[in-house]
Amino acid sequence: MDRLKEELGRLEAPACPNCHVNMRWFQSELLQDDQQSIIAHLFICPNCKRAQRSDSKFTPVRIPLDKLAAPRFRVIAGGK
Repeated sequence: MDRLKEELGRLEAPACPNCHVNMRWFQSELLQDDQQSIIAHLFICPNCKRAQRSDSKFTPVRIPLDKLAAPRFRVIAGGK
């Protein structure tokens, strides 16, 4: 989630090709989660409601499971 907020802070709103005013951010979503991830940002014109998409590419950070704040499962020696 922090990565999404960072990317949004670096974005510059595009100008609407119809009205020539700055568009407003509407939503962002993760499209591809592979070696190089893509975040799609959707902007909407406040005047004519035309939408435009802008993509941001980044390399995801991989965190080993033993370094997470709280592990999902706990293995207890002896089975209890």
